[in-house]
Amino acid sequence: MSDGVTGLSVPVLLGSVRRDRVGIRAARLIVAALTSRGHRPELVDPVVEQLPLLDRMYKEYPKGQAPAGLERLAELYRRADGFMIVSAEYNNGIPPALKNLLDHFLEEYFWRPSAIVCYSPGQFGGVRAAMQLRMTLAELGMSSIPSIFPIPRIVQVLDPEGRPLESWVESRLDRFIAEFCWYARAMKRERAGGTPY
Repeated sequence: MSDGVTGLSVPVLLGSVRRDRVGIRAARLIVAALTSRGHRPELVDPVVEQLPLLDRMYKEYPKGQAPAGLERLAELYRRADGFMIVSAEYNNGIPPALKNLLDHFLEEYFWRPSAIVCYSPGQFGGVRAAMQLRMTLAELGMSSIPSIFPIPRIVQVLDPEGRPLESWVESRLDRFIAEFCWYARAMKRERAGGTPY
């Protein structure tokens, strides 16, 4: 189902590097859903990116001297219209790999919305991590939209390719993505006219 707008650039940031991670299912769901609606998602996977534990933020490197991986992500983030963040819940909080991935950048996030997709093997779908993540995303300058998309019992809800196994997923996902796109379009228009600072 289309939300009536096409062409938004949306990095999908996955926050797990665990050997047996299931969050990749949620990331694949989001990438497929955005693609089917005519948008341009790109999965940012910390397993692929192999960023070191934060020592220097991207902005702290002299111009032209940042590692190639950081330079590529900075370019991707600068053209982004919004960010989808896929987070597990580890001990009531967000995964360290996600925090590390997020903290390498700052200004590249400014004035763009984010949306939180959270998951867990239990019935609460990672919402406790999502509440902490809201604070971090706001501080980074990409406040999250009001709705979140929790996925409880993820292994029973999504197959390994991210295809829904339960009927509620599609209808809730459609509303969630429509809300995110509304914020992304609105903020894109405002950025085109300038930002407060």
